[in-house]
Amino acid sequence: MPGHDIPEPFKWDQSFTTLYAQIDEEHRGLFDGIFNCIKGNNQGNLDALKGKIAAHFAYEEGQMQAKGYSGFTGHKKVHDDFQHELQGKGAPLSHDDVVWAKEWLVNHIKDIDFKYKGKLD
Repeated sequence: MPGHDIPEPFKWDQSFTTLYAQIDEEHRGLFDGIFNCIKGNNQGNLDALKGKIAAHFAYEEGQMQAKGYSGFTGHKKVHDDFQHELQGKGAPLSHDDVVWAKEWLVNHIKDIDFKYKGKLD
């Protein structure tokens, strides 16, 4: 994936809007979840992040399926690969793991999620 600027401090801003209110709200929660893992690098925060990721992916994939989004299969594979790698991580997260998660989220939203803009209505 091409690299996009990583916001500092690490939080959601309008450049990440998909124009779908619930998805944008869930994306805010993912930014917060990663930030919480930086602020308090412990298993509780990591488990909370993993839960937010799973719930968000399930919702987003459900929306794609419900609307017959043609990119669903590839998008789901990207989700599955990320989730599989994240599930293998434990606290405390290394600096490299935090950078990986931040970069993945930013690039995923802007390069992958933006492809469904206007297609889930």
